[in-house]
Amino acid sequence: MPKAKVNGVEVEFEPGMNVLQVAELAGEEIPRFCYHERLSIAGNCRMCLVEVKPGPPKPQASCALPAAEGMEIFTDTPMVRKARHGVMEFLLINHPLDCPICDQGGECDLQDQAMAYGRDDSRYAENKRAVEEKYMGPLIKTVMTRCIQCTRCVRFITEVAGVPEIGMINRGEDAEIVTYLGKAVQSELSANVIDLCPVGALTHKPWAFNYRPWELRKTETVDVMDALGSAIRVDARGPAVLRILPRVNDDINEEWISDKTRYVVDGLSRQRLDRPYVREGGKLRPATWAEALDVVAQKVKAVAPDRVGVIAGDLQDAESMKAAMDLFASLGVKNLDCRQDGMALGEGPRESWLMNSTIAGIEEADAILLIGTNPRLEAPVFNARLRKRWLAGALRVGVIGEAADLTYAYDHLGTGPADLSKLARSKSEFVKAFKEAKNPAVIVGAGALARPDGLAVLRAAADVAKSFGAAWNVLHTAASRVGGLDMGFVPGEGGLAAPAMVQPGALDVLVLLGADEIDARQSDAFVVYVGTHGDAGAHRADVILPGAAYTEKNGLYVNTEGRVQQGLRSVFPKGEAREDWAIFRALSERLGATLPYDDLDQLRAKLFADHPTFGQIDYVPTGAERSLDLAALGAKGELSDAPFASPITAFHLTNPIARASVTMAECAALASSSAAKIAAE
Repeated sequence: MPKAKVNGVEVEFEPGMNVLQVAELAGEEIPRFCYHERLSIAGNCRMCLVEVKPGPPKPQASCALPAAEGMEIFTDTPMVRKARHGVMEFLLINHPLDCPICDQGGECDLQDQAMAYGRDDSRYAENKRAVEEKYMGPLIKTVMTRCIQCTRCVRFITEVAGVPEIGMINRGEDAEIVTYLGKAVQSELSANVIDLCPVGALTHKPWAFNYRPWELRKTETVDVMDALGSAIRVDARGPAVLRILPRVNDDINEEWISDKTRYVVDGLSRQRLDRPYVREGGKLRPATWAEALDVVAQKVKAVAPDRVGVIAGDLQDAESMKAAMDLFASLGVKNLDCRQDGMALGEGPRESWLMNSTIAGIEEADAILLIGTNPRLEAPVFNARLRKRWLAGALRVGVIGEAADLTYAYDHLGTGPADLSKLARSKSEFVKAFKEAKNPAVIVGAGALARPDGLAVLRAAADVAKSFGAAWNVLHTAASRVGGLDMGFVPGEGGLAAPAMVQPGALDVLVLLGADEIDARQSDAFVVYVGTHGDAGAHRADVILPGAAYTEKNGLYVNTEGRVQQGLRSVFPKGEAREDWAIFRALSERLGATLPYDDLDQLRAKLFADHPTFGQIDYVPTGAERSLDLAALGAKGELSDAPFASPITAFHLTNPIARASVTMAECAALASSSAAKIAAE
């Protein structure tokens, strides 16, 4: 490996690294505004100036200068200090004195670096430049007079998000950042530009003037808005969650999160269920916990076990599902299901429902076939990773399903099962590339498996993967799905699946554990809803038992690649609400089947003992440890002519928390109006 000296200290570096990266290897901090590790190099802020020998006797931008063997780098010479002070003085010439009212205050790169490289006075006497504000949608608040033209937002939205709707116009003093035609940014990842902005030019519109960062209590946890399990930080003040920001996790979300993950916070405090309710005379009335639990216990005791069913929703933690499964299985209930969409997976080895390539490992694939999935809506951060691989020129993508805008080019091979079954005989260019690929992968989505012919589609997809020697991957949309399948929260022998449970006359008692995406209105059973929001499940319920949202409890979640992650409580449940597992523990006493655990640690000990994979926190099996017989997946059957369709039609309104959010409602309205205009054109 080549070597260079940084302030007299010799360091080894990998070929292709720039001077800034080499300096950081030596432990030297280089100030920067435009440079970012995950974006292309712009070299336009000039804050990262250093002195380099051999080279011209002038400071050079370290971010845009490749490091070379034998190079000597100096980061703190009089020349460098003078140059950085000069750059900072120019940056502050037109910058307004907004720090006392700026939402970026306390987290501003410009503030921090001005402390180190700024002057204590200004030599500029002319009028400051002012720039008109720009409309970027309901999420991004702009104060463009603060902008220093670092172009981080332009590069992110173009390169990572793949929706080139932000750019720079004009030159010199007239240069400014704009959206094309003054329209809102139409990307599911748009608000990441706010994290990237080093000044207060782009801030969070829904959270404007609501907090100062030093007021907030920070909790590192995981996201449940999709099955990716992105690393997030929940910031709260008192009993309220005020914001959600991304954390760096290169194995999952790098440092990006979707707009839904970020701005769903106002839904955590709206339309909340904060006390038990019992329906009398067709109307729900408030009740005590003892009264509500007694009503449920009496109903369950009065019917046979085969007339009782439990459906777990998409946002549930493993502990709540385990407690529900232990309780009702001990009563002889076999109607248990965590697949409220009717997905065909659930039997067979664990690898059959996992993303076996892993989220980070998918970047090793050189050909990918997407079957019945739209990753841009189902997992936007994962879709950005696919685009990253495609931009490198090393990935070819084929799609059987909807012809959606995925932000990268692909071969559209068909729309439904018929096209899937005849793929191996096709002579298309993609099939040829798929056969010749070194690391081919198949990614199957809920749009292919959550259908009446799901088992037959599963068999057809597995046959394709086997015939091409491709890695088998499933992209789930529900944060609770893999955890539920891992613990066997599926119907026992003779038990009913979720869609059958809600049919008229199927059951006498139906327990909805946060299950709001299944239509239970047709069921004539006695419905018990355990959940957080006054959504579809609560509207149909005869008894409501208020639970805790994901920010209000400690819980384990298993993402689509099988990685077990721990969510931590940021605030306490609202009002009289309780953690879900504790509700079933209290109910078990009234049913005479007391669960053998009294606290979360005991519950987890039972969970780990019964299902050892849950004890492997943050662990994902490698390819060598996976063995899957693709020929055993699914079952032969008649394939429907219906085309594959993604289960997500309104990205911003996929769960009760999102539907309670005013911000998500605004985003959904904007998205639907934009789609209508495009259709009209």
